[in-house]
Amino acid sequence: MKPAVSESAARIPNALRLADAAHALSRVLAFTYPADAVLSRYFRERHVLGPQDRAFVAETVFGVLRRKMLLDHIAPQADARQLVLLWLTRIGGYSSRDIGALCSTEEKAWLNATRAQAAAEHPLSVEADLPAWVVDRLLTTHDADFIRALGRALQEPAPLDLRVNTLRGNHDAVLTTLNKSGIPAAAAPWSPIGIRVQGKPSINRHPLFASGTVEVQDEGSQLLGYLLAPRRSDLVVDFCAGAGGKTLMLGAMMNSQGRLYAFDISQKRLDRLKPRLKRSGLSNVHPLVIAHENDTKVKRLAGKIDRVLVDAPCSGLGTLRRNPDLKFRQSPQSVAELTVKQAAILKSAARLVKPGGRLVYATCSLLEEENSGIVSAFLAAHPDFRSLDCGELLRRQDIAVECGEHLKLWPQQHGTDGFFAATMERLPA
Repeated sequence: MKPAVSESAARIPNALRLADAAHALSRVLAFTYPADAVLSRYFRERHVLGPQDRAFVAETVFGVLRRKMLLDHIAPQADARQLVLLWLTRIGGYSSRDIGALCSTEEKAWLNATRAQAAAEHPLSVEADLPAWVVDRLLTTHDADFIRALGRALQEPAPLDLRVNTLRGNHDAVLTTLNKSGIPAAAAPWSPIGIRVQGKPSINRHPLFASGTVEVQDEGSQLLGYLLAPRRSDLVVDFCAGAGGKTLMLGAMMNSQGRLYAFDISQKRLDRLKPRLKRSGLSNVHPLVIAHENDTKVKRLAGKIDRVLVDAPCSGLGTLRRNPDLKFRQSPQSVAELTVKQAAILKSAARLVKPGGRLVYATCSLLEEENSGIVSAFLAAHPDFRSLDCGELLRRQDIAVECGEHLKLWPQQHGTDGFFAATMERLPA
């Protein structure tokens, strides 16, 4: 099976593609909705665009978002079309001659005038392409070289990671099938059931996906399941299940036995779990919509649950390879509001854990205030919980990620999204 779109064909610029990229970018730059949702709507409206046109527009829009701090520094007053031209010629690897042929005389002169600024030295936030407030927070625990390396990693598109559904298939057999079908793939570096795919194949058209044998899931996310380590007979709660990627992994780890509740406040998100659940072959998953973290459905299970996963709503700054617009859609104020919510959710979820049970708190944030800060405050207020060493838990399962008490994954070091996880145990009564 070959990728749906020829990358070389998608990279051939023309006037219409250039115009569509600029129009789509102008909508995204309102930062009212996620960039991928805005692009999806734009493509539905512009149904005349073919696969190669859409690929060009998507590559260009996301390319601009990944390097927008630099582009704004080079040309502070640039409009959407100018940002597109600047990215194509300075960063995207497109021929200046090819792009120049699509430009007006004024645009050519403007591009030439930006060359001197492009070669100048830049502040750390511009080098890393992260907002200054994010860099300031990172500097409290990391040096400038670490932040530069992190920024460079976040400017690259994320690889496609798959998780093998162990109810449906075997890791090595799936790997063999993918390679034989023309999709270059290799075992993921850390997760025993992870596979990393080269390129951008249409995996959702592959028989392995249709049969529920593989699911798309970042390798870092997969490691959370190994920290929770549910047993087959356990009662388990995925407290913020969303569309259920981690829920499905937990269900498979339980061999579709025991009972696994998928909680979320959004019926729409849980609805997206339904087709995935059907493909998976799991019968132990029970999705439940809750009104809030103190819903009566939550209170009824207090002190009864063996394993609780809290993949908390967060800033998402660890996912900037996939969602580069988040760095412009988050702010110090939004993070402060999130930390209040995170603390409340963790406190409520902890009530479910029975003595001797396990609680995992995780985010895809890079910020200490959403990570260790939340966990430290929780442990100080709840002496009936103790911290477990994440590194030791993973080593027991032959997962050789270098970490200590907390799991901290970084794109430039681990090749995953940025992840944080802490594992805690409720002391026996």
